[in-house]
Amino acid sequence: MISDLPGGRPRRAVRTPSRLAGLLHAGRFVVTAELSSVDSGEPEAVWRRVEPLRGVVDAVNCTDNTGAHVHMSSLAAAHLLVEKGIEPIMQLAARDRNRLALQADLLGAAALGVRNILLMSGDDVTAGDHPEARSIYDIDSLQLLQVARNLRDRGTYLSGRRLESPPVFFVGAVENPFAPPLDFRPFRLQKKVEAGAEFIQTQLVFDLARFHAFMGRVEDLGLLERVFVIASIGIPRSARGTHFMKEKVPGLSVPDDVIRRMESVPPLQQPAEGIRIAIELVEAVRSIRGISGVHLIGIKWEEGVVRVAQGAGLLPRPVAEVVATVGGGA
Repeated sequence: MISDLPGGRPRRAVRTPSRLAGLLHAGRFVVTAELSSVDSGEPEAVWRRVEPLRGVVDAVNCTDNTGAHVHMSSLAAAHLLVEKGIEPIMQLAARDRNRLALQADLLGAAALGVRNILLMSGDDVTAGDHPEARSIYDIDSLQLLQVARNLRDRGTYLSGRRLESPPVFFVGAVENPFAPPLDFRPFRLQKKVEAGAEFIQTQLVFDLARFHAFMGRVEDLGLLERVFVIASIGIPRSARGTHFMKEKVPGLSVPDDVIRRMESVPPLQQPAEGIRIAIELVEAVRSIRGISGVHLIGIKWEEGVVRVAQGAGLLPRPVAEVVATVGGGA
């Protein structure tokens, strides 16, 4: 049986060597980005893509078969980032593993120096390139959060068996403010905080009106004092891409005015317009109470991430203490 360890206040203070945790707890506005999915078994494929982000972001997400398409494992990619001195955020989806494999991967990540984990359900396999694959979902994302916190804070497996030594990591989750039913989304976030999430990365924010409403409800629920919210900002590269996101990506709200802006300029100028849109979105979400950072996503477009970080005044990145205290209590 999965225990109900509260998310905001573990039974003891936990110290983690995480740059991301240190910056957030110091009240700094953080910047993260996403490593473009790698379809290779060569370490150099990872290093080539992440190197432009060095010094531009505070941590880099390593995705876990995002969109239910097969890519290099998030655990391997995260370890390769550690080897190069770049802090990873390792995504881990409940879709592909049972509870034994999930716990084993969490311990393996800690052993390999991965200090930030982002736990999620995972996209449905029917949306990917292996629709005949079998989804596992032995436990859901809420239970996975509890599992991670039990490993870290209580030093126990889900079975109750004790570990020799607990892993050390900063526990995150994802939330989509734009998926129906909209009124339920703040309560879904509340459940994730109660299950153990210490930071949240959101779905891509294009619809500022809906996002403002969501954050207002999050504040009403008293969650701003319990979790760090990082808003994801997509960097449009073409009008065609914005149409695709609006029509084909479930749970993503792309206002028509964003599409019209991209369509209003010639194709060769659309990447620059996408940069301008992303910069404006960064500036807008940064003014919202409770937003602790932005997660910049330029799909296979690291240059776009760099240009947005520069244009939005997010550089240079601050230096953080290596060791940060997360959680509370004595």
